[in-house]
Amino acid sequence: MLETPKTNQKPLWLVIIHLLRWHKPEGRLILMIPALWAVFLAAEGKPPVPLVGVIILGSIATSAAGCVVNDLWDRDIDPQVERTRDRPLASRALSIQVGIFVGIVALACAAVIAFYLNPLSFWLSVAAVPVIALYPGAKRVFPVPQLVLSIAWGFAVLISWSAVTANITTPTWLLWGATVLWTLGFDTIYAMSDRQDDQRIGINSSALFFGKYAPTAIAIFFIGTIILLAGLGLLVHLNTPFWISLILATIGWIWQIIRLQQPRIPHPAYGEMFRQNVWIGFLILAGMIIGYL
Repeated sequence: MLETPKTNQKPLWLVIIHLLRWHKPEGRLILMIPALWAVFLAAEGKPPVPLVGVIILGSIATSAAGCVVNDLWDRDIDPQVERTRDRPLASRALSIQVGIFVGIVALACAAVIAFYLNPLSFWLSVAAVPVIALYPGAKRVFPVPQLVLSIAWGFAVLISWSAVTANITTPTWLLWGATVLWTLGFDTIYAMSDRQDDQRIGINSSALFFGKYAPTAIAIFFIGTIILLAGLGLLVHLNTPFWISLILATIGWIWQIIRLQQPRIPHPAYGEMFRQNVWIGFLILAGMIIGYL
């Protein structure tokens, strides 16, 4: 049975932008960051400019496709969650058919971009697709779905690194591990804002799984991120600017962990801490680039 889109005053192009979350760039940037970490480290600070463009466009297209897939899975759940009830598919501002079409276009764009890459990177891109597609379903059956999302995020490292070197080495895996742990940390913070709604409708999240120990789990994830990034810095001989950026990032994560220990946290604070991780990620990227100079 065909769905009839809800009457909406916004033009179609603007509703589609909301479907792709392009009006909230922090979520797109935070996926792009590990990919940029990888491409600059693999190329020792001097990657080919066209390849950097491909990585940026690829991350945008992949993120767009992931958002659509997520919203198609959750179109009947999102209306029950305060943070997501106004999403285009949840609010019926767009029909399922339009959502599927937009998702196919985004995925096709990602596929075209992937053909620019070498065979290893291309097949890693293919391998990432089922992980991205299954993440929304994991929320229904897996107690820590953020781990699935983190593994999907980790593919950005593997794809981008291998796009430069055509292989995967020990430093690649250190960066992959750091990315997975960092993603577990910031996405558990993000999930904490939805705990009451998720518990009421029966959706799993790392915030619910760890419960009152969620701040401790986040601290462990960030500590692991720091250790792996430090090991990576030593292995690839990054210079002082990287270590300064890592120290500053560590201060930022410590501040977030201390704030999460507070008994009462304003609801918008979780989103603020998520967005702060975008700046922390770019700070580390700057340290990596300058650290090679």
